Amino acid sequence: MIMMSINVPSLLLALVVTVSFRTVACYSNGKVTDACRSMEPNHGHHSSTKPHTYTITVDKSIFSPGDQVQVTLSASKSGTTYFKGFLIEARDAANLDGGAVGSFTLVNITKSQLLKCGHTQESAVSHTSDSKKRQIQVTWNSPESVPPSIQFLVTVVHKYDVYWVRIPGPVVSQAGVTPGPHNTATTTAPTVLPRPFSSEGCGTRKSCLRDPVGCDPELEPICFFLSFTTVGQSTLFELSGTADGYISFALSLDKWMGNDDMYLCVRDGNRVDIDAANVVGRTHPVLASQSFLTDTAWRLSDGVIQCSFRRDVHIPQDLTRFSLNESYYLFLANGRAENGMIHRHGRQPLISTFQTVITGAPQNLSGSRSPLLMKFHGAFMLIAWMTTVNTGIIIARYFKDVWPDRALCGLGGWFQVHRALMVLTVLLTSVAFTLPFIYRGGWSHSAGAHPYLGCTVMALAGIQPVMAAFRPPPGSARRYIFNWMHYCAGTIAQIIAVVAIFLGIHQQALHLPGPWSTGILAGFVVWGVVAELILEFHSRCSFKCERSDSEDKEILLESTQLTSSEGSVFKKVVLAVFLCGNASLLSGLLYSISSV
Repeated sequence: MIMMSINVPSLLLALVVTVSFRTVACYSNGKVTDACRSMEPNHGHHSSTKPHTYTITVDKSIFSPGDQVQVTLSASKSGTTYFKGFLIEARDAANLDGGAVGSFTLVNITKSQLLKCGHTQESAVSHTSDSKKRQIQVTWNSPESVPPSIQFLVTVVHKYDVYWVRIPGPVVSQAGVTPGPHNTATTTAPTVLPRPFSSEGCGTRKSCLRDPVGCDPELEPICFFLSFTTVGQSTLFELSGTADGYISFALSLDKWMGNDDMYLCVRDGNRVDIDAANVVGRTHPVLASQSFLTDTAWRLSDGVIQCSFRRDVHIPQDLTRFSLNESYYLFLANGRAENGMIHRHGRQPLISTFQTVITGAPQNLSGSRSPLLMKFHGAFMLIAWMTTVNTGIIIARYFKDVWPDRALCGLGGWFQVHRALMVLTVLLTSVAFTLPFIYRGGWSHSAGAHPYLGCTVMALAGIQPVMAAFRPPPGSARRYIFNWMHYCAGTIAQIIAVVAIFLGIHQQALHLPGPWSTGILAGFVVWGVVAELILEFHSRCSFKCERSDSEDKEILLESTQLTSSEGSVFKKVVLAVFLCGNASLLSGLLYSISSV
């Protein structure tokens, strides 16, 4: 009996490669039944807005039930135009969003194949490979029960990221039957805007959402701008902002991403694609299968993307498009795009403060890029670890001799102030620690090291009062153990907290404007260090003066008392100056937090 050994890892690798190959190749073989209804190839790109060079022709314009109509898809004879993929369907001209009508017969089985779309066999035709093609011929077979007029639609793929969806073809009608109204919409390329948008008329003729508040996109390129005005049964939207790849806005029922009606202006080379989309949860936007946008226009200049379009107030044929007569929060976002494909926005979207009716009276809208919970999170952490901790440490280290006998509730004044500040620090940290979890509904996987550092700070801050509760009394042989543990835990927590704050001010949910906010925070740290160095130097100098080699004990006593009195005044002055500077820097950062 011969035993054959099987290399399991190699077998698994071969299986994965085979499955991956089949997954990648599934679009090139034309098995695209999933795209029957929308006719979208789902390549992750936007349908091209450039004029196409393809024509669809038929051999007759009048037919009878049971007749055959020859349909030809051709590329331009001039140049090197070709197509690799296609999908042809016939639909009721009065209802192009309905299912496929009739069936097809192939003329060339090597280049085309039949698909079952919906419940109808052989109701669509697609490619068999990604070879370059210039012409495809098929025969459409009219069923016995057929609408008065039929229109042929085709999706053409030139290459993976360049394609046109639902190119309208000719309409054929039954003999002796008066055709009903049919859809004559055609795909047109957006025009180029002659000049930038202006904030003129905001609040009087149109509603505007701007960041910074009151900015004018005509004068300030950094201005993020959204305006809308309704005339009759359609609304004109204008969108502007600096971006590497795209700008977008969405209509939302709440202040959380998901189930939103979205509109995208995506830079693709030297043009801008304008599309409608919808978002389900925190996922990539799904482009609309049919464009309902008219009067589209765009402009590119010095990194600024601008676009405008109209859409109807009501679009009953697409349930993902919201009615503009209702109230919504407005989201304004921007981010990167490559080859027309968008990436997750790198900054928190600007979200309107209140819901607004799109078709309502013109108004100037306000918004914020940071949720209120995250603003409180940042403010509490700043107060705790840049003010109360620093002040408490200075009091404990340098003011024991200033308030040694001034009992406050039976204990030294310095100790009571120190303890009150540290308890306040723990309380502020605890509240601030819970706010991001409430906002996110769990752990944030996109915040980097910041949440891990925050958890470490919370743990060390929580340990401090526990150690204090079980500390040995003064004079105990084991007191030094508590002193060192208390000092080390507090110092480590303070250092980690400062690092976490530096990372925190650049998080998406609380992105403070830089670099001046970073400079203020750095000044915060330096200010505290300088105050401690001055007090430390003064303390050491005073200690040396008290141990001067004077032989006259009375003179030494008088000198010591004088030095102590002067030292007390000096320390109080340093503390007052430190608190004033600290309060100024804190006010600047708190104002910055409130403004984002």
